[in-house]
Amino acid sequence: MSLAADMNVTLRLPTRTLFQGRATRMTAVAPNGAFGILPNHVDFVTVLVPSVMTLRMADGSEEIFGIDEGLLVKKGHEVAVAALRGVRGDDLGSLRDTVEASFVQMDEEERQARAALSRLEADMVRRFAELRRPQP
Repeated sequence: MSLAADMNVTLRLPTRTLFQGRATRMTAVAPNGAFGILPNHVDFVTVLVPSVMTLRMADGSEEIFGIDEGLLVKKGHEVAVAALRGVRGDDLGSLRDTVEASFVQMDEEERQARAALSRLEADMVRRFAELRRPQP
């Protein structure tokens, strides 16, 4: 494998790709602590915990993401991150507010979906029970 100055990073959520681009450095947090990746880092796979992930771009700018639990795979000069939820932030101060607002909204939507599914399941069980009753 040749030495590279940057790596291709892709951050995917279940419904869309949140980020795809080239970076010269990346930091993230695994269950055993924070770590950094450079373009020529050894290949590996790790679980990610809810945390802040940062990318240093080739132009020196920094991208900041708030992510929920996920999985990171580094192979060659490619880094793929799959996260359950994630948001892009402008700075750490505003990222906290963005994460809270987005994740609270997602939690509420998930709660409503689970409640609707429970009602459907209960209705289906009730209808099956009615089928077993003898008709007069």
